[in-house]
Amino acid sequence: MTEPEDLRAARAMRRAMLGDAYVDSMTADPDPVAQEFQDYLTSMAWGVWARQGALTPRDRSLLVMAMTAALGRMEEFRLHAGSSPQTGVTDEEMDELLFQIAAYCGAPAALAARRGIREVRAARDGQ
Repeated sequence: MTEPEDLRAARAMRRAMLGDAYVDSMTADPDPVAQEFQDYLTSMAWGVWARQGALTPRDRSLLVMAMTAALGRMEEFRLHAGSSPQTGVTDEEMDELLFQIAAYCGAPAALAARRGIREVRAARDGQ
C-alpha cells in the first residue's frame, strides 16, 4: 500500500521541525495501534503545518506556542520552543510572546511558559 501524499508531506514537516531523533523516538513502538495513532497525530497536527496556506512555519510556531501555553501543555510548549530555530522564531519573539500570553491567558500561563523557555535555552546553550 502506498503512503498518501498528504501524510508523506506531514511526516517530512514533522521531521524538519522536530528532528529525526525525536520523531524516531516517538514512532519506535512496534505496536500497530501505536503506529496508527502516530500516523493519525502526524496527519492531523503536522498536516496543517504542511499546508501551502498564508501562514508560514514561523507563524504556526508562534501560534502553537501560544496555544500550548494557554492550555497548560508545557511539555508540548517546550518541544515547540526548542524547535524555534528551525521555524524561524527568534529568542526576542519568544520573549515578546510571553507578554501576549500573560495578557490573554494570565500570569500563571506566562510564568510557566517563561520557565519552559529558560529550560530550553539552558539546554541549547549547554548550561
